[in-house]
Formats: sequence, structure tokens, C-alpha cells
Amino acid sequence: MPVPQAGLTSLAGFAHIGTVPVLLILLLLLSLHPAIAQSTHPITGRKIAPVMSAAGADWLERPERESEEAPDQALDELRIRPGMTVADVGAGTGYMALRLARRVGTNGKVYANDLQADMLTRLRANAHQEKISNVETVLGTETDPKLPAGQIDLILLVDVYHEFSQPQAMLDRMRESLKPNGRLVLLEYRKEDPKVPIRPEHKMSVAEVKAEVEAEGYKLDQVIEKLPRQHIIIFRKAVTEK
Repeated sequence: MPVPQAGLTSLAGFAHIGTVPVLLILLLLLSLHPAIAQSTHPITGRKIAPVMSAAGADWLERPERESEEAPDQALDELRIRPGMTVADVGAGTGYMALRLARRVGTNGKVYANDLQADMLTRLRANAHQEKISNVETVLGTETDPKLPAGQIDLILLVDVYHEFSQPQAMLDRMRESLKPNGRLVLLEYRKEDPKVPIRPEHKMSVAEVKAEVEAEGYKLDQVIEKLPRQHIIIFRKAVTEK
């Protein structure tokens, strides 16, 4: 949670009336605050985007998303097979999670993770309406998606990695949840293309993704450029993990 502006003002005023050690303590506390410490990524300098609240959930289900993102084509490229165990991290209302559930079938399973309980409530309602029963919702934190260790064939992040406030911790926990040959897949709007009509902080280049993710014990496996606006960037665990 961001430090309120009023709180910052009050703390600064207190520091002015104290001694130098008080100011140093203030600076230390601010540096440890997650929202401040991770406002930019330390490797790439990329500005970390804010998380969309559940109040904007309708945007995730907009009709034009089909033509803008080609979600079924994206899953075709990932070769999702019946019986797989997959995770949709940042699943929102289930736009991709329910598609995954149909593909893995009754012998497979989808873990649908999100930070916001309201999103997961809506996801469960959507799954019930479509009579899908192989989706388990998981309420995660900013540092841990709460996925089972060593059980996941594929983790999908659709337009969400750039919003992680603690990307290093999230990547570490997700790596632990993957099977030995499991895949981590990021779909991100192409920063390299100025024609993609998305705010800059909600886009990423392949170079940025590679630099940030490989630093956490992964190896770039494949980049697929067949979608209208997004990269498909696939990683596996590095042979020697971090």
C-alpha cells in the first residue's frame, strides 16, 4: 500500500525538528517500504505500473479483446494439452483461466491466482455459469502467488508481470512451483511498437523481460511474435537455479 501523502509530510516535519540520526531513520524506513522500493525495477530501470482494481474488471471482458489479443491463438501457440496442470497468475475475472480449463479438460487443473478477492469472486461466478469445475482460485500476495511447489506444467502471465510490485520475489516463488521442465509464459504488449495504443508503463520490450526474468533463475526459451499486439515470451528454469 502506498504511503499516504499526509503521512510523508508528517514524518518529514518530525525529521526537521530532530537530529541527523532521526532523518537517517526516516530515510531507511522509506527505503524499506515496498511501494517505494519497487517503484522502478533495479535491473532495467523500468517504471512498475499500478495494479488495475476490481472496479475496472469489465475492461477485462470487453468484446474487442478477442480481436486485439487473439487469446485462443495465444493458447494454440502454447500447445496446452489435456491433463496438464497450469496456473493463470493475475487471472482477474477468468478471461484466460476458463479457456485454459477447457483445454486441460477434466483430468487437468487450473490454479487461478489474483491479489484481489473481488476478482476471484467474479471468476468463480463465471466458472459456475459456464459449468467449469476444474479451476481452483488462489488468493495470493504481492510476493507469493501461493501455488503448490513443483506441480505446475505452465504458468501464464497475461498483461500482468509489468504490474508486479515485487517481481523478484514473485519470480522466485513461481520458479519453485514449476515442474523441472515447466514453462513460465509472459504475454506483454510490445513496447517496441509505438502503434500499440497502450500507456508506456503497461508495455514491455523483449530485452526488458529477458533481463529481469533471467536474473531470477530462468532461461529464455522462445519468443513468438504472431499476436496482434503482444509478445509471447517463454522461459524455463535455468540449469543452475539462482
